[in-house]
Amino acid sequence: MVAPFPIVDAHQHFWDPRVNYHPWLCDQPPIAFRYGDYSALRRPYLPADYFADAGPHRVTKTVYVETEWDPRDPLGEMRYVERLRRETGFPTVAVAQAWLDRDDVDTTLAALAQFDFVRGIRHKPRPGQMAGERWRAGFARLAGMGLRFDLQAPWVQLGEATQLAREFPEAQIILNHTGLPADRSREGIARWQQALRGLAGCLNAAIKVSGLGAPGQAWTVESNREVVLAAVEIFGIGRSMFASNFPVDGLCASFDTIVTGMREILSAFTAGEQRAFFHDNAVRIYDMEKQ
Repeated sequence: MVAPFPIVDAHQHFWDPRVNYHPWLCDQPPIAFRYGDYSALRRPYLPADYFADAGPHRVTKTVYVETEWDPRDPLGEMRYVERLRRETGFPTVAVAQAWLDRDDVDTTLAALAQFDFVRGIRHKPRPGQMAGERWRAGFARLAGMGLRFDLQAPWVQLGEATQLAREFPEAQIILNHTGLPADRSREGIARWQQALRGLAGCLNAAIKVSGLGAPGQAWTVESNREVVLAAVEIFGIGRSMFASNFPVDGLCASFDTIVTGMREILSAFTAGEQRAFFHDNAVRIYDMEKQ
């Protein structure tokens, strides 16, 4: 089921822990991780590795998302990405690391905005942090600098995110990894959908459908159909994007399994709607038309 259209991967990573410091990839002991043992990730993962994983699928643009690089040096990560782009042509654009409640947030955001390929920042807020005055002051700076906000948080925090989206309607918020629907019980799915509906009611919010693996379980169409279809129905096909989360989701499935599985799940959608999900929406939301 190789797609008849090019694919834009809205969420992927490159890294080389041999030469760059990523605490979670370099330090011992390993951190607790939602997919369990991640020792297979503690090695270089570069564009050549990514395209080997993508195989026959025609990925033409990608969004690099920050990799929990050394938090003391967020600009160093973008200089590394700049070099990768110069040497390989990828990634197309990037989402950088920034800490919105730090004293240096103004200078950090201003410096990140100088990279012409940086499209936003990602922050993984603690519960309650999005309601904090200092954090929100940092968030308020993003839209005026042309920066989007990639939000990675469990769905139980989406009430805070919904309030944020309502109060800052000019800010583009992009929910990562489908809101992390780890609890697949009937109650868990119902509560996840309710949380998604609140955020989706804000037209400045979009969603990346990714991160659907479970420790020790195969990634299957049957196990993920309900979640994928619910996410797309709630946000609408025009605000939903395909993302591989590679190499992280490679712990759960091959690139081909994820792409072909998503295509099978969305097979009732028109060709134009599928192209929007796999390509057009990410180009628009991350402003990649000229890249």
